[in-house]
Amino acid sequence: MTSNKTLIVSATEMEISPLTEWLQARGIDVLITGVGMVATAARTARALALTPYDLALNFGLCGSFDRECPPGSVVHVTSDHLVELGAEDGNNFLTVRELGLQPDNDPPFEEGRILNSDPPANPALQKLPSVEGITVNTVHGNARSIEAVVRRFLPQVESMEGAAFMFACATADVPYAQVRAVSNFVEPRNRAAWKIEEAIAALDRAARDILGSL
Repeated sequence: MTSNKTLIVSATEMEISPLTEWLQARGIDVLITGVGMVATAARTARALALTPYDLALNFGLCGSFDRECPPGSVVHVTSDHLVELGAEDGNNFLTVRELGLQPDNDPPFEEGRILNSDPPANPALQKLPSVEGITVNTVHGNARSIEAVVRRFLPQVESMEGAAFMFACATADVPYAQVRAVSNFVEPRNRAAWKIEEAIAALDRAARDILGSL
């Protein structure tokens, strides 16, 4: 491993619990932000402002809209979208772009998405499927809302923090990657089908491979 200074960001301790001692033994900083995009954006931005990191990695869980990304799989989210940011117009939803409040290509946004166009050249990271994500305050669990968001944004996965982490890193000009393990398909809420333990174990293996390849 190189001497580059790396920050690991996770919303909860649970998501990276198997990795904690391994990280501490290697002197790798860990930031637990708390759940949600507000906490993640604020605390990640503060950490990056206080310390000159060479790399930030977001490890966490997600739900999958894509049957080719089943529970237990690990993905690299290279494009993320704040799909709830906008306004209702009767039965329609208008994004901030459609409202004229955000230019189409206002960095780090490209056509409304936060795009990681230059992720770290890490062999283990490059083996992971690159996917489109959305970040939400309320995870989807209603058939009608799931159909609507898929039709409009074509996401593959969703989280409650990903785009916020990406925005903070891009604004601070720190290389980064958002890596997530799928714990469940996005469907009407069915906790019996969730595979959280399997997802955490898969995320742990992927994280060790990525960090071992630095």
